[in-house]
Order: sequence, then structure tokens, then C-alpha cells
Amino acid sequence: MINLFKVKAKQRENAENANGKTPVKKQSAGELRLHKDISELNLPKTCTIAFPNGKDDLMNFEVTVRPDEGYYQGGTFLFTFQVSPVYPYEPPKVKCKTKVYHPNIDLEGNVCLNILR
Repeated sequence: MINLFKVKAKQRENAENANGKTPVKKQSAGELRLHKDISELNLPKTCTIAFPNGKDDLMNFEVTVRPDEGYYQGGTFLFTFQVSPVYPYEPPKVKCKTKVYHPNIDLEGNVCLNILR
């Protein structure tokens, strides 16, 4: 929770120091919550996270999963996440960009929402 206060204080400081520059965009409550969730995220070595639009756009990111055991061992699976500004009240939209047969992924790559938290 303390990190959230630091983020808000830094935003205020940047806005005050702008002095004629473009104002700093305020983060929504969903962006603040997502920033907190991502900072607390503990990914295993088989997963990587990437922000294709840069670190400024936390609401859209990609996760690459490379399982080292099980049926999908040796595969590389790319998932894209689009997070709504009203997160966590609305779940993120997750798509699997890799063609894979899995009971929780449909033919278009949509991930079954009941497994998302």
C-alpha cells in the first residue's frame, strides 16, 4: 500500500515540476491496482512478461509461457492481456496467440474467464 502513496506523490511532484511542459497523465484506480499487482507478481522461470507499448502502458501486456514439464513441454505460448480501466471489477481480456488445443482455450484463442482472477 505504501508504494501506491509513493506513486501518487511522484505524480504530484512531476506535475508541479512540469512548468509549462505537458501535464503528467493521472493514473486511474485500475492502473494503480494493476501496478501494485504486477509489482507483487512472482513469475516462475518458465514465464516472461513484456510490455510492447512501453512501460507507460501497463494496461496492455504479453506473457510468454514455456512449460518445462507435462504435455506442453517444449512449447512456447504467447498470451496477450488487455486490462480494463475499471480493473479489478472487470476481468482482463486474455487471448492465446499461439494455436493450441486446450479445454480452457477456444478456437479463436479466448481464455475461459472462470479461471481468471
